[in-house]
Amino acid sequence: MSISLMSHVRAIGPRGTLLLLLTLLLTGANTAAQSAPPAPQSAGQSRPVYEKVVLTAGRSVVVPTSFNITRIAITNADIADAVVVDPREIIVDGKKPGTVSLIVWSASGRAQYDVVVEPAISTLELQLQTLFPGEAIAVKVSDEALILSGQVSSTSVMLRAGEIAKASASKSQIINMLQVPGASTSQQVMLQVRFAEVNRRMLTELGLTLFASRERFAARSTTQQFAGPEFDDEKPGGLVFSDFLNLFFFDRQEGIGGALRALQSRGAFQSLAEPNLIAYNGQEASFLAGGEFPIPVVQGTTNAVTVVFKEFGIRLNFTPTIAGDVIRLKVRPEVSTLDFANGLTLSGFRIPALTTRRAETDVELRDGQSFAIAGLLDNISQNDNAAIPILSKLPIIGYLFKSKADRAEQTELMVLITPRLVRPLNPDEVPQLPTSIRPFIKKGDIGQQLEGAGGVVDAPAADPAKKTSPTGGQR
Repeated sequence: MSISLMSHVRAIGPRGTLLLLLTLLLTGANTAAQSAPPAPQSAGQSRPVYEKVVLTAGRSVVVPTSFNITRIAITNADIADAVVVDPREIIVDGKKPGTVSLIVWSASGRAQYDVVVEPAISTLELQLQTLFPGEAIAVKVSDEALILSGQVSSTSVMLRAGEIAKASASKSQIINMLQVPGASTSQQVMLQVRFAEVNRRMLTELGLTLFASRERFAARSTTQQFAGPEFDDEKPGGLVFSDFLNLFFFDRQEGIGGALRALQSRGAFQSLAEPNLIAYNGQEASFLAGGEFPIPVVQGTTNAVTVVFKEFGIRLNFTPTIAGDVIRLKVRPEVSTLDFANGLTLSGFRIPALTTRRAETDVELRDGQSFAIAGLLDNISQNDNAAIPILSKLPIIGYLFKSKADRAEQTELMVLITPRLVRPLNPDEVPQLPTSIRPFIKKGDIGQQLEGAGGVVDAPAADPAKKTSPTGGQR
């Protein structure tokens, strides 16, 4: 090797010899650097950056390599799967959103890739961009939730985009974070509700019962619509009255009498409830002003009687949705009262029925606006007529053998609802609680009341600021 090198030196001269030596030195340094093992990374250095393979869930991509593949491994086959289809090509299938590592071995080394599987939302995002051109709507998926974000021009676009996303991904939870210019930052809604109910009743009853009690006979005419007297020889006078009705006449000497039922009644009932409810955006709130009544339930196997309580009264359920500067409400007001007239008796228990008025609707309002649910009218008219055959057909005196009862009832209900956006109060904004500037009942007032009632009253305590002399006078 040295003889050949010397011969080359004589051939190329001094300048060529210098260039040849520099070339040999650089070649040897590169060879040493390639053969030397890589220096270990210190603790402060960042992790190595691998090449990324990005694809969408439900789609595939081919990853080429510059070497022949001997073996591959992927960390999570539920997110992505990889198959070698050629000595230098790998096909990667995306299954669900996530990031996994793909390691590929060759005969002389290995390579690693970061496989990023993005959610399959490109179709939904493209559809939203087509339906709402010019709107900045972004769609992302986090676990089982679908998130809409960005800026839109109006509340209508915000609500419609949320409805389209919900229809496209019915099994996912929709989180609508689209923002509308000028929207409120409050996420709580207070609902001011007023229930106003007016009930008017009128009743008219008319009927006559004639009776006679003599030594030889007893007689009575009644339509059974109103209670009449009964005959009982063991009772004094031989008559038993369960109700003397309105007008009663009886001649003891002749044993002839009559009971007249002539009644007119009117009544009115008014109820007003004003509940205030606060609910978070998208959460349901409920209100009940009423009570519970027991219902006995017989068990099928043991015949044991258990009691179940049923609620009644004024109820309100509502779910608010804040959509920019508009509040969308799903409200369900209900008013129910006990109805003993249409109830039933079971095993000795008297169970009333329920008279219920209910409405359910969706409305959109701005902060402070109101809407009314009116026209919930309930008109009841009942006519009961009774008559004795043949005798009631007689002219003039036929009216003595007839009875009637007219009943009319009218109920009107109105619900007035006003939503308001609210926020919690800061410590310096909390108003003062109402306080009393003087005791509600003074001690002296109690003493005067006891003294007036004849009780013994203790002497008032002496004022320490006043000093008395031994004789009792003030100094």
